[in-house]
Amino acid sequence: MQSAKKVAVVQAGSHPFDPMLTAEKGARLISEAASKKATVVVFPEAFLGGYPKGASFGSPVGKRTEEGRDEFLRYYRSAIDLDGPELTLITDAAQAHNLFVVMGVIERTAYTLYCTVLYIDPEQGLVGKHRKLMPTGGERIIWGFGDGSTLPVFKTGAGTVGAVICWENYMPMMRSAMYDKGVDVYCAPTADDRDTWLASMQHIALEGRCYVLSACQYLTRGDFPDDYDCLLAPASEPETILMRGASMIVSPMGEVLAGPLFNEEGILYAEVSQDVIVRSKLDFDPVGHYARPDVFSLHVDTEAKSPVRSD
Repeated sequence: MQSAKKVAVVQAGSHPFDPMLTAEKGARLISEAASKKATVVVFPEAFLGGYPKGASFGSPVGKRTEEGRDEFLRYYRSAIDLDGPELTLITDAAQAHNLFVVMGVIERTAYTLYCTVLYIDPEQGLVGKHRKLMPTGGERIIWGFGDGSTLPVFKTGAGTVGAVICWENYMPMMRSAMYDKGVDVYCAPTADDRDTWLASMQHIALEGRCYVLSACQYLTRGDFPDDYDCLLAPASEPETILMRGASMIVSPMGEVLAGPLFNEEGILYAEVSQDVIVRSKLDFDPVGHYARPDVFSLHVDTEAKSPVRSD
């Protein structure tokens, strides 16, 4: 029997509009997970850079307000550059504690933001990223669209790690692409804290015969500045929960190993085993013996899409 490896899921909120303070918090949480002998740790969607829950950015259909543009400017300034000091702090923590880190961030390019997951190896540093292919609803106002060039997986001591962000998990072809890459530890950083999320994570674990690690933030109205334009709660209600968590770890047979954790910050732990994955494949492998390539096939375009090309 192969030895099991411990993995961790962080449920914690950002410090909105203060990416360095959030990075410092992330480094402390990496240290805590390492003290419990975790080998892989997963952080929520948009942990660095922040998830603007309840914001509208002054953008009703057919109009943009000046106040909304100011909100976007503040959000843009709180995003991170991939060569910035916040990521350096996280990378140093991963190296110091010998931990593979999967972290949701808001990635800043010249003038476009992306909801991104970063993969940080303790020896090699930042080894890759996944940009969210399809922002949901109002997210499309503030985030760009990823493409097929950022769908990597990485070998770790706990198995092959990959990530699918929030409602990308509802895209059947996206899931199939990840299964085909041999993902063992399927990371699902999210902002979805509904009761129905648990069923989705259990389904994916059973469908992919993989471990599913879902990480969500815990945030209250009081975590945001008083002048934050939040449609869900006024500043006078700081105790109102904007994001309640629901982080969890699920086995390849759909068993909930840890969580769901609600209404507080914390770190969830579970052991993952390649032997458990292999045993689960006896009767189902979605891209192996249970596939029907003579009937169904999927083409994945992994070429980067640039709006301007020079020959």
